[in-house]
Amino acid sequence: MSEPIWYPAPGKLNLMLRVLGRREDGYHLLQSVFQFIDLADTLHFSSAPSGVFRSQGGPAGVPPEQELTLRAARLLAQHCGIGEGVEISLRKSLPAGGGVGGGSSDAATTLLVLNQLWHCGLSRAELIALGTTLGADVPFFLFGESAWAEGIGERLQAMPPLAELPYLLVHPGISVATADVFRDPELTRQHPPSTISAFLEGAQENTLEPLVRRRYPVIAECIDWLTAQGLRNARLTGSGACCFAEIPEAVDASALLHRLPSPWRGWSVRGRNHHPLRALLQKIPAGA
Repeated sequence: MSEPIWYPAPGKLNLMLRVLGRREDGYHLLQSVFQFIDLADTLHFSSAPSGVFRSQGGPAGVPPEQELTLRAARLLAQHCGIGEGVEISLRKSLPAGGGVGGGSSDAATTLLVLNQLWHCGLSRAELIALGTTLGADVPFFLFGESAWAEGIGERLQAMPPLAELPYLLVHPGISVATADVFRDPELTRQHPPSTISAFLEGAQENTLEPLVRRRYPVIAECIDWLTAQGLRNARLTGSGACCFAEIPEAVDASALLHRLPSPWRGWSVRGRNHHPLRALLQKIPAGA
């Protein structure tokens, strides 16, 4: 009997994030640079009877109607008229609510893999359109390479090859409510737009960070701790709670992980410019 196939759902970092404004529907206009990391959840898919959509191993306390992999599976089945159900098993490695895109990445991998297993034949553009309805980060994971993002995250442009740097990624043991951060009246929403060339020249700030540091002092402590360890360019990813910093060659990442304050958790990761399911993505036509 063949071994079951487990498909990766990688995390991401926002190497830069700027809030440019807010639309009438409440969504915020952003600019960001996304890069994958080599820390990933993994998913396994099994056939189930028509109308049966089940999952196990997902985030604790999330009801089935809100679980993103099941929402993605139901959405694809409905869109393509699929008369088959699915059972999804998850092995979680990405911290929930950490700003590294765990749920969005799981949903994207679900769409990618079931598009193949169910012979849906959707193009990448069609998958991205579906993914946008599930969450603002889902399109990036379907895009499949390091990207410059605009709009609410759905307008994507491939970045020039980025350095695949080693990072220390730290979760400081709290949960950040993204919606609350974006609703906060103290959030500055009118930053001037940036450019890819400005980012490549070092303009890599996250404009959510000052507010998140004020709202969650432990995140300020985490960023300051990373800097104090001799790491470079410590900052917040997304709205948090994870923080990250570049690891210089002379710094022993494993030693730093042993010195993490409790209850913080940490990982030594590396940036990656392509989704680990790149071969599958290349088989899918780009579409219009």
